[in-house]
Amino acid sequence: MGTVETGGGARKRRGFLDYAAIVIPGIGRVRAQKEPFARAWERENERALASGEPLWVALGDSMSQGIGAADISGGWVAQLRDRLDGVAVLNLSVTGARIGDVLTDQLPRLHDLGVRPRLVTLMVGANDMLLRKRRRGAPDEFRAVLDRLPGCDAVIATLPQGVTEAQEINAVLDREAAAGRLRVAEMRGGALGSWRGSLAEDFFHPNERGYARIAAVFEDPVRRSLREPRRQ
Repeated sequence: MGTVETGGGARKRRGFLDYAAIVIPGIGRVRAQKEPFARAWERENERALASGEPLWVALGDSMSQGIGAADISGGWVAQLRDRLDGVAVLNLSVTGARIGDVLTDQLPRLHDLGVRPRLVTLMVGANDMLLRKRRRGAPDEFRAVLDRLPGCDAVIATLPQGVTEAQEINAVLDREAAAGRLRVAEMRGGALGSWRGSLAEDFFHPNERGYARIAAVFEDPVRRSLREPRRQ
């Protein structure tokens, strides 16, 4: 899930992570995955765009990049993609992204590509919930993201955090799902089970086993969206 490092607060956060990486070497190893994973997805995206197959567009943060797995094939997006037929993945997620980054970077990038996706998935918000100052305005930004999604089916992950802003975002998702405008991938409560043995060596991101659980949560609503379109 990572962090977006801007401003003085980010410098403090970066210093903390640098120190933590010395104490727990696994943190540094997982942080070092950011660039190679991004490059790997760029190659996959080129193949997806050239495939001529219907596109599933993945938006979000490091969770959709698969950070923490041995390589991108172990992330939830790739694990689920490999179980689906007749769809290619265009992964526009970015490690460290927050809700506002989906709004101002990822959705404009999708628009500029000029493609019409068959499905969009979104898993974002964990980085916004880390600090109180980041949570301010997050529900409004999330609503703006939903308003700007392309006119196709969408599967959106709920937020498992118990803070007020996460609950407000989840309430919006519940209302939109009840109205038939999207489907949710339910991350609240015990949906993902115990994380014992399912975390990467930074003790923050999932490993392949953890990502398999996330893929399982997304699989049913994704399959139903591909089989029974809701949004036109």
